[in-house]
Formats: sequence, structure tokens, C-alpha cells
Amino acid sequence: MTVASAKPSRTFTPAGSGRPRKRRDTQQRLAFWLLLPAGVAVFGVIVYPILRTLLISFFEVNSALATVTPFVGLQNYAHVLSSSGFWGAMGRTVYFTLVSTALELVLGLVVAGLLNAKLKARWVFRAIVVIPWAIPTIVNAAMWKGILNAQYGALNALLTQLGVIDQYQAWLGDPTTALNMVILADAWKTTPVVAFFLLAGLNSIPEELYDAAKIDRAGWPRIFRSIVLPMLVPSISIVLVLRTIEAFKVFDIIYAMTRGGPVNGTQTVAYYAYMTAFSDQNFGLGSALAFIIVLVILALTAFYLRLLRRSEMSLL
Repeated sequence: MTVASAKPSRTFTPAGSGRPRKRRDTQQRLAFWLLLPAGVAVFGVIVYPILRTLLISFFEVNSALATVTPFVGLQNYAHVLSSSGFWGAMGRTVYFTLVSTALELVLGLVVAGLLNAKLKARWVFRAIVVIPWAIPTIVNAAMWKGILNAQYGALNALLTQLGVIDQYQAWLGDPTTALNMVILADAWKTTPVVAFFLLAGLNSIPEELYDAAKIDRAGWPRIFRSIVLPMLVPSISIVLVLRTIEAFKVFDIIYAMTRGGPVNGTQTVAYYAYMTAFSDQNFGLGSALAFIIVLVILALTAFYLRLLRRSEMSLL
């Protein structure tokens, strides 16, 4: 009986099989060197300042030239959280964020609806609408400061001629009125970008839905409530995320229009942190304030992203 001996199987490696791996390694090295400058810039501009601010917040730093900085742990945070000035600034910041975001959302929705109308020269209107957003914030603040001037402001002249008011008003002289005027100036500048976000959402709504609603003889209020608003939920969620973050850390328009006055009536938490760090030269408290702002913004972002995820799941 002859038993055939089992021959070991041979694995043949095709010629040139190492070339794809070598090419892939070369591409990875090239990608690393191309991304390295961006990584260094991100670390230097974002990561390092955040870590440095966190470190300073645990020390008592009362001067930019201080060489001895005692470690105080969480005392800066405790001092901030027990300060009436901080909570007053936080309340004004929350008010500014809620009112400005709501106003920009309502006005943006109206403007987006007008820009979505089927007009021959609607591109002209879209170009005009984007002008306020293109104006730098400092220029916008200076312009509105002139409009609201108590002596020669255009708003006083217009309202006096229309008979709305009897005499010129100091719109930036009262804390509550000044804060509302700053909100108005901010909304005027930011409404266009909100409108274009919502316009993109309106353009994504299929025309068949409108045709079906017309067949059912649905009026515009019902169409808006049943079709437009549900389909705009993702766009509205994105607008809420972006505008809430931007409004919560508002600083430049406050600095240019009112410098936090009158009587700290427009002093937001970001401006309060700036005054604490650079005017009072208390960099430890200022860093603690800055890091608290970062934590609040992170919490708001996580909350809104969760709402956005829920809205997307509900549309599937």
C-alpha cells in the first residue's frame, strides 16, 4: 500500500506586493508633515492658552510682571462664584443671549422667507441683505452709537418727527435700555447669517409637499406649522448652537458701544472677566472667570448637540 506523502503548501508572494505598502507609508509620512504646521498652530492658539489659563486660575497673580505667585487652589473659583458682580454679569449675559438669539431667529426666518420668494432679481436682495453681516463689529458698534446719540442721533430725529417721542432720549443712558439697544445692534448685524442658514433649509424642502398641501386646501399658517417648521428643525438647531455660543461670549460690541456702562448695565460675563484681569490686574480671578465661561459654553454646546441629535432622529 502506497501512501502519498503530503507536500507542504507554498505561499506565493506576487512580485511588487511591497510597493502598495511602501506607497501607503510614503503617503502617511507626507500627510503627517503637511498636517504638522496646522497641529502646531492649533496647539499654540487654542490648546496652550486654555491649559495656561487653567494653570493661572489656581494661583494668585496680581501683576503681569509678578515672579512669585502663591498657589491658592480653588479659592479663585470660590471667590468668583460667591461674587455678586459675577452673578449680575451672568444674569445680563443670559438675558442678552436669550433675547438676541430669539430676535435673530424670528427676524432671520422672516428674511429667509422673503429671500426664498420667486422674484426675478432676488439675487440683488440677497446681496443687499448680506451687507450688515459683512460690516466689521467695531464699525457696526460705532454706527449704532451714532444713531443712538442723545444729541444728534438719527433715531431721536426720526421718532421726534413721527411724533412717537416729545424730546430726545438718552438711549444709552439707562442700564436696561442700553442693554436692549446693544441687543438691537447685535441682531441687526447677525440676522443675515441666520437668514441664510434658514434659507438653505427652506431650499431643501421638496416642492411636492407644498403641492400636496395646496391640493388639501391648507392655508399658509397650517403649511408653516405642519411642513416648514418641522423641516427647518435641523437648521434652527444649528443656528441655536452657533448663536448661543457667540452671544454668550459677546465682548467687542459691548466694549465699543458702552464699555459695560452705564452703572455696569451692559457688563456681560466676558467683559467682567476682561475688567477683572486687565483693569484690576487680578489675573488669577480673571483666568478663573475665563475658564468658567469655557465650561458653560461646553455645557451649552453639549446640550444643543443632544437636542440636534434628537431632532435628526425624529425626522428619520
